Amino acid sequence: MLDILAAGSAAAGPPAWTSLLPVVGMVAIFWFLIIRPQMRQQKAHREKIAGVSKGDQVVTSGGIVGKVLRVDDNYADVEIAPGVKVKVVKSTIGDIIPAGGMPAND
Repeated sequence: MLDILAAGSAAAGPPAWTSLLPVVGMVAIFWFLIIRPQMRQQKAHREKIAGVSKGDQVVTSGGIVGKVLRVDDNYADVEIAPGVKVKVVKSTIGDIIPAGGMPAND
């Protein structure tokens, strides 16, 4: 009888925490490959939008190109055609076009 008890305790499986290792590994992979780069892009976009000033050429997330006439905390007045001004939410500005204009599509 003692032999059966001794054999049962010696054949114990691996610790329970080892079954969590693949899950922890997957979370780490998602963090470094997906979440962290996206957070960096969002931070760079916020910094770029915070630096928008009068006279900048911008593209909104809807694809409208215009020139910034006035900027305040949350909004920017953008001239999209001569005499046509629209007020846009600053966070919807997708990109700032460099002074040289839009790059050619080669």
